[in-house]
Formats: sequence, C-alpha cells, structure tokens
Amino acid sequence: MKRFRRHGQESQRDRLKQDLYQFNKTVEHGFPHQPSALGYSPSLQLLAIGTRSGAIKLYGAPGVEFMGLHDENAVVTRVHFLPFQLELVTLLDDNSLHMWTLRAHKGVSELLEIGRFTLTGPPGAPPSVTRVTSVLAHSSGELLLLGTEGGHVFVVEVPGFRELEERNISLDQVANSVPEDYIGRRNLEHVETLQENPVDPNQVVIGYGRGLMVVWDLEKHQAVQHIPATQQLESTWWTEDGGHILSSHSDGSYCRWTVGGQSSKDEEEKSDIPYGHFPCKAISKIVQLPTEEGPPFLLFSGGMPRASYGDRHCISVIHGKTHVALDFTSRIIDYFVIRDGPLHTGDPGALVVLVEEELVVIDLQTEGWPVIQTPYLVPLHSSAITCSHHVSAIPLKLWERLLAAGQLQITHYSPKPWPITGGQNLGQDPPQRDLLLTGHEDGTVRFWDASGVCLYPMYKLSTAGVFHTDADPNDNMNQCSEGEWPPFRKVGCFDPYSDDPRLGVQKIHLCKYSGYLTVAGTAGQILVLELNDEAAEQTVEAKIVDLLQGQEGFRWKGHTRLDVREEPVLFPPGFQPFALVQCQPPAVVTALTLHSEWKMVAFGTSHGFGLYDYQQKNSVLVKCTLNPSDQLAMEGPLSRVKSIKKSLRQSFRRIRRSRVSLRKHHVTNAAKLQEANARLEAELAEMELAPVQRKIEARSSEDSFTGLVRTLYFADTFLSDSSHNSASLWAGTNGGSVFAYMIRMPSVEHRADEPITAHPAKEIQLMHRAPVVAIVVLDGHGSPLPEPLEVAHDLARSPDMQASHQLLVVSEEQFKIFTLPKVSAKMKLKLTALDGSRVRRVGVAWFGSSRTADAGESGLVVLTNQGDLNVVSLPSVKMQVQHPCIRREDVSGIASCVFTKHGQGFYLISPSEFERFSLSARNVVEPRSLVEVPANATAASKRRAAPDGASADNGNARRDDADTESTARSVMEHALLNDEQVLQEIQKSLEGEPTLS
Repeated sequence: MKRFRRHGQESQRDRLKQDLYQFNKTVEHGFPHQPSALGYSPSLQLLAIGTRSGAIKLYGAPGVEFMGLHDENAVVTRVHFLPFQLELVTLLDDNSLHMWTLRAHKGVSELLEIGRFTLTGPPGAPPSVTRVTSVLAHSSGELLLLGTEGGHVFVVEVPGFRELEERNISLDQVANSVPEDYIGRRNLEHVETLQENPVDPNQVVIGYGRGLMVVWDLEKHQAVQHIPATQQLESTWWTEDGGHILSSHSDGSYCRWTVGGQSSKDEEEKSDIPYGHFPCKAISKIVQLPTEEGPPFLLFSGGMPRASYGDRHCISVIHGKTHVALDFTSRIIDYFVIRDGPLHTGDPGALVVLVEEELVVIDLQTEGWPVIQTPYLVPLHSSAITCSHHVSAIPLKLWERLLAAGQLQITHYSPKPWPITGGQNLGQDPPQRDLLLTGHEDGTVRFWDASGVCLYPMYKLSTAGVFHTDADPNDNMNQCSEGEWPPFRKVGCFDPYSDDPRLGVQKIHLCKYSGYLTVAGTAGQILVLELNDEAAEQTVEAKIVDLLQGQEGFRWKGHTRLDVREEPVLFPPGFQPFALVQCQPPAVVTALTLHSEWKMVAFGTSHGFGLYDYQQKNSVLVKCTLNPSDQLAMEGPLSRVKSIKKSLRQSFRRIRRSRVSLRKHHVTNAAKLQEANARLEAELAEMELAPVQRKIEARSSEDSFTGLVRTLYFADTFLSDSSHNSASLWAGTNGGSVFAYMIRMPSVEHRADEPITAHPAKEIQLMHRAPVVAIVVLDGHGSPLPEPLEVAHDLARSPDMQASHQLLVVSEEQFKIFTLPKVSAKMKLKLTALDGSRVRRVGVAWFGSSRTADAGESGLVVLTNQGDLNVVSLPSVKMQVQHPCIRREDVSGIASCVFTKHGQGFYLISPSEFERFSLSARNVVEPRSLVEVPANATAASKRRAAPDGASADNGNARRDDADTESTARSVMEHALLNDEQVLQEIQKSLEGEPTLS
C-alpha cells in the first residue's frame, strides 16, 4: 500500500513537472554566421540564406522564419526557388542537390527536405564532368538546368530529380556548332552562367568560362546564336525585352550584345570599363532593370581599380546621371533587386545585398537611396558582444521613452516599409514587453526588443563620449571629397574595429521601474545613467575608488584608466550619465548590481568590491579581497595575458590607419606597408594564450584570482538578530568567501544629506574554496526576495518578514542553504561530487503552470560547464529536470548565457547569433508561420503544398501526393546506388540509347 501511494505521489510530481518545465530551443536571433548563398522568390516574397555550416534559413514578413539543416556538414553554395512554387533547391559544395518544401501541417508551414540528388557521369569519366558550377530553375517550375565544370548542361526534372538524358546539352554538341576560328583558339572551359530568355522560355544562354556565350533553343535542341566574347566571363544578364544580353568580365568590363541577329566582332569594341582603363578587378555580377519613365537601372558588383581600391567591396548603381559606388564593410556574397508593382514587374524598388557580416537593403525609389532598417537579421556583432543583460516585463512608459529616443537615432533611414513581406505570422502577440541589452567592445550598449520572434533594435547608448579615447575622427577610409572617382558611399553598420579596448562594456544593470542604468567597463569604470527625454549638456566627474586601500607591495602592470573629459559634453535624449566611479587599479569590473530604491551601486573587480551612493555621489564602502600572493591579478587583461582577438584588431587598426594616411596624402610608399606588416608579425609572435582553467578539486588559498569578486547582492534581511531587519550587501569571491555588510540608511527626510554607513556583519568561508557564483536570500515562505521597487509597483507581494530568512549560496560545486541570522548550515545539494560538472550561470525564474493561470513556483535555473541546463527547486534545493543544451566544447556559448525571469534564456551560438531556449511550459517564443501557394502556381505545385494530403480535388490530390513522396523516396534510394548500377538502370530504361559522353 505504501509503495502504491509513493508511486502515485511520484506520478503526480511528474505531471506537475510536465506542467511547469519543458525544454525547447525555440528561435535563433541575429545574423547567420558565415553566409554563403542567397536566394529570393518574387512570388512568395521570401528570402533564403545558406551558410557554410549547411544551414538554410528563410525569412518573410517580420516573424515569418524557417530553418533547415542539411545532414551533410558542407557549404551551401547556391539557393534557388522554383518559380511560383513552395519548393527550393540547394546546392552544396560536395556537389549534392537538395529539394526543400514548405508544407502545411496543423495550420502551420514547416520547412522539410523531400529529396536529394547527385549527378552521375559515365564510368571512368572525371569528376569535372558532373561537378555543378551553375544552376537555372526554369520558369516552368518543372526543370533544373545544371551547368558543370566539364562544360555539359544536364536537364533534371523536379521535384523528383529525374535526369532527362534526351534533353541534356553536351559539350560536343555546343563545340560542333561554334565557328572554327573561335574554337580553334581556346577551349570553352566550365559553364559559368545559365540565363533564361524573359520573353521566350525555350531559349537559354549558356555562358562558358573563356567568354563564349551560346543561345540554345531547348525545344529544337540546337544553338541559335553564338556570342564570341574573348575575355574571361563572370556573369550574364538577359534584358527584360529579350533583345540584349549583358556580359561582365574578369578585366572589369561589361558588354552589351544584341540577340536575334548575327553577332559581329565589332560588338566587342562596345565593351565598357566603368572605372577606367587601368587594371580593374572582375565585375562578378551585373543586372539591368527598366523603369516606366526614364533610363534603366544598371547595377554591378566589383570592377574597382585593382591597385587603388582592390580591397573595397562595392556594388555600383547607375541611373541616368546618378552614379554611386556603395561601399560595404565586408565581402559581398550576392544581391538581388525587389521590384514594385503587381507581380513585381514595376520599377526597381529595393536593392537587397547580402554581405559576409550583414544584410543591407537600399531604397531605390527615394532620393539619395537611403538604407531601409531591417526588422530582423540585424548584425548583433557590429561591434563584438562582450556581455548581455535581460529585463522582463518592461513598464509601458519606459518602453515608449526608449522607443522615442531610438527613433531620433534613425532619421537617416528610409521611411519605406520593409519590402520582404511573404507568409503570415500566426504567432500570438507577446504577453509582455521584454528587453535584451548587449554590451559591446566599442563601449556601446544596445537595447533590443526581445518580446517576440524578431530581435528588433530599439536604442543604442554610447559611453565613449564621456572619455578621451584613441579614436581619430578622421580615421575613416570611406570619407570622400566632392567629385572623387569612384563615387564611394559607405553603407552598413558592421565595424569590427574598436577605437579603444578599454571602453568594452563588461556588466550592465537596468532598473525598469526607476529608469536608472549602470554600465561597467574593462578599465574599471562604472557609469550611472538616468533616462532623459531632452538633450542635456553636463560634466561627469569621476570618483576615484582605491580598492587596494594603500596596501604595499602591489604594482599594477595593466592598462591605464580612461581619461574623463573635463569640459561639458552634450548628451542626446536617452540615457545620460550623471555619476562615474573609477576603480583603482583600473581592472575589469567582474560584478555589478544596482538598488534604485536605496540609490546605491555595488561593484567588484579582481581586487575587491565597493559600494557607491549615487544620490550623494559618495563612496560608502571599499573592501580589498586581494590575496597577498596573487601577483597575477595585478597584470591586467590587456598586458601580459593578451586576447588574440584584441591584439589582432589593434594591429589591423594601425595598419588601416597607415593606409588611410597613405591615401590621404597620395603617397605610395611600399616601405611603410612592409613596416606595418612586420609590426603585426612581431606582435603575433609575442602573444600568449589565456591561462588554462583550474581543476575541479578543492582550491588552495594561494591560487590566482581568489580575491576576484564573482557576485554582489542587495537584501533587506536579518543580520544582527531575528527581530530587526536591515539593508545589507553580500559579496562572493572566486576563493569561496562570502562577505556580508550591514547598511545603515538614514530616514527618508534626511536621505539627501545624512551619510550612509556600512559595517561588516558576517563572513563565510566555503570548505573547498569553490568560487561563489550566486547569492540569494529567501523570505519566510522560502521565496526569493523581490526586486527593488517591485512591491511598490504592485508587481510582487511583500516578502514574509515574520518567519526566519534563509541564505542560499551557490558555488561552482554545490548549493548550500544557511539559516539567518545565525548563518548555520541547513541543507545542501552537491553537484560536482555527483557528475563532475561545475556551475557556470545561475538565475532565479518563475515557472508558471501551462494549465492554471495563477499557479507556479520559483526555481533556480542553472547552466553547467558541461552545457547542461538544470532546474533546482526552492527552498528544498532538489534537482527537478536536466537537459543538455550547449556543447561542452563551446566555452564562449556557455560564458555568454543569460537567463530571463520566466524560464527562458539566450546564448551566443556564433559571434552574430543568439540561440533562444525555454525551460518553461508556459513561456515559449517561437515562429509560427504559414506560407500559401502563389495564385498563379501550377496545379501540381498546389497539390504538393496541400496540408496533410488534402486539396480541392481530394482523392486525386492524395494520389498525386503519394506519387510525389514515392518519387522522392525512389530518388533517395537511387542516390544510394553506386555509379555502375545507376548507369545499368538508365541504359535498361532507355533500351540501349546512347548516354551523355
């Protein structure tokens, strides 16, 4: 009977766990890392990006997102949508083709892979015969034309990936039709480009690497025209009227050829080199689009003078007399133009450019061609992310003030709406307004709307204006004077260069109720800022805090502190600094917390911690935690123990400045460049790697960085006796020490003039000296204390101050509960002793029930160095659930993790992308979208896209769906056969017809 009851209790607890906890990776925010291919469907209005890791991502209207991942760990080299259909084809660098579809399931579209295919050549043929170099998705939606390295063009039926051998175009067929004087001089090389005639789908132009272009009739299966260009071919473009073909070449030229008549050699003389007759780089892609009134738009990438501007990444746009060279900050992957009007046949509306580090959209309809702000795919890493901070449930007034301040910063953007609008966002409106704050290496803090699927930029704060930095206002390669040629215009916001690495933001704390923000940096600077709706000019005075407190025998060998501007600084509307604390030595700030009700900030470094009253601008407490034997803590992160990334960036920045100087004075002194390169090599040789992580076993008191402050915590609790509560500050260090200070606050009437005092109250030393990761005080009900001002705004119940409080100390190795005020150990949960893992990140979260609106419980969310997520119950400190989340080798991902107050979290999966996850069964943010078949799609495509096999003609559609799935299965089975078996099957099916040689 007891056993049965226990089993019933366990089942009830398991049901409760399912009701509260559910792990999901929900959405990826940011810009895809290492993009390698771009595709666009005008009929679906969907954008596709392929990456070097084999991911394929689709984006439509804000909130409409899909992601797929190839099984092969290969680079996506091309993405092509089938016209007017829900299918798309990807080509990987392992020469495999993959078919994807957007299939509706339970009212929501899913991106599914439905087939894969690899071209197989005759036995003994070299791999070049079937290595695909260009792809054309035919406008019929039923054919793929695949140009290869061997010069052949294979015709494949889709979506079943059936090769139509009788329609293939062999190199011999083309070569036999080419005039002898051309073919005798050189071979044709690979198929560089395939382009369809816009007015006659039976005609395609095949462009070969050496320059020859052949207009081929697919129906008659013969060449109808040869265009004998002599320069290496890069790309072709067939004009909309079908009358001309544009070709771009490796020497920076482009040519215009008439289609329909006999080509003459005189046409070569009409080639145009836009940027002069000095050696130029190749024009990799060219596009010409007509306008209803006026001249056409001509766009091309590359073509820059090789000697002067060979390192630029440019797309030139020419419209009448207007000529602009759009200068991007990273390599161009691909681009396309979205056209206005019905079926996107009107004037060019927007130029969409995918570069290596961002997506840039240019408004071609508005004068000046401004940039359109992106609602997603924003480059989070425009300056490297150094820390993150999440704030849940932002009050509406603060939200509106942030939006207003942010709108003043984006006046240079186009007023036009986002032009990519495919699909329907079926997700519900977010239940609350959430902010994600990211700190960056250039001293900026960026505010993101993290309420829904799109991580939308709201406002950017720069802290650099408070200080004198190494930045040179003229340090910009892209500045150009009037009449300069080429007419450069810098576009994009990605800027990896940090003017001064000391500006890097390390810790952020925002109080959503008072509008106070504190930001701490790499050089020991702590700024306190207040939200102001008007611009203000003011001086920010630094309060120097000596954390060593005059102790002898220590000499700081690291970087110097930042110089504060003595003159008044004009701060724009938004967060404006009014107080500055400068730690001495100027080491990295490792812990920070703000109590806006008491108007105090606590901060810690590797040398100690301090308490600052920002109302009276006075230092309240300074405590040195430095171990006398810890000399490594005096080195500083930018001295002996260097970061490879920062050293590289500083070196490249110096090289860049030397190049700027050379260009500015029109000097071409090779010796200076060699000197800069030699300096770079010398710095690389001197660099040292970061020290190896310490072991899990018990630490010695003589270990390095034992005094480093890991966590700081304010609490109104019982320290002296069980009947008198008081304000307190708790600090935990890397050496397993916990310091508690009692804070004596004056009455409200005298708060502005009477000083605050802090007195040491308690000190705890953990037995194994494991680093203290978090400190939490639990009230009489066992619940964590509410945030400052949370009770005053009726957003939390008052803490229970009748029963005794408890102190939870989380170290890297265990969770330990102490009673207050006696500080006697009550219970503990060992982590390292059980599975060898160590705690890396801790957060307190509320897990609401997915069935009952008001039910739920608080818990600790824990991330370990193994990448596992745990939920630990409070106050019983029992393990509830455990889920693997991050690869244990991904040290930066684990270090970047930040938790929300409602069971979600974010971590960096690349320098430019956050992965969002949820441990809560109630709070899940994930894309829910539906993409429907275009109105003018083929009947077969409509049947394929019908949800769960249902369509207008029911039984027939189900049969067709079954046929399609059967075809897809047969294609996949077919791909598993070896080349000889495939060849035998093809020969049997064709009854002896000759195969492509």
